[in-house]
Order: sequence, then structure tokens, then C-alpha cells
Amino acid sequence: MISKPDKNALRQKRHARIRRKLSGTAECPRLSVFRSNKHIYAQLIDDVAGVTLASASDDHSDLNVGNKTENAAAVGKAIAERGKAAGVTTVVFDRGGYQYHGRVQALADAARENGLEF
Repeated sequence: MISKPDKNALRQKRHARIRRKLSGTAECPRLSVFRSNKHIYAQLIDDVAGVTLASASDDHSDLNVGNKTENAAAVGKAIAERGKAAGVTTVVFDRGGYQYHGRVQALADAARENGLEF
């Protein structure tokens, strides 16, 4: 019997396909999103140097403000503020293989509203 690949394996394949096309630099880092069932995480990554410039998550944090979509918006606002503090204004958005909908979209919209350009 042939088993179907699980959802996470399919997402990882999509993410690998996306990552072949985009990369972050010091001037324009990659805004990477990871979405678990409970939490959402965002990082600004310089792929050339292999360094994380800023990160934010609603895990063990004051960004845990309400439902999961509201938490994602709070993380988007926080990553924008931390990015600006690190001198970043322009980013490349990496949705991590997730659909641009719901929590991922809320995070992206909040990051845009708070000063990140992508």
C-alpha cells in the first residue's frame, strides 16, 4: 500500500522550491515565517552571512494577546519594530510554504503597516 506524504512534507517541498528563488542579504534580509499549530514565529535573516538579524514570536511572550490571528498581527508589528531598530526597512517575504492567508497574511500586513517594505 502506498501512503500519501503528510502535509508538513508537502509544505517543506513548497518551501524548498520557494527558497531556490529568493535569498536575503544584509541590505534586504528575508522575513521568514514559521507557523505551528499553537504559535507563529518570524525572523529577519541575512542568508549571505548566515545570521538572524531580528526575531519575534508569540511563544512565551507578551505578544500573546488574543486569538491566533491577533497574535500573528502582534508578531508582525514586533518584527517590524525590531527590524527598524536593526536598520532594516526593506525585506523579502518568505511565507515558508504556507498559503498567504489567515495568520501568515495578518503577520505580513502588520509588518507592512509598521514600516517594513516588501
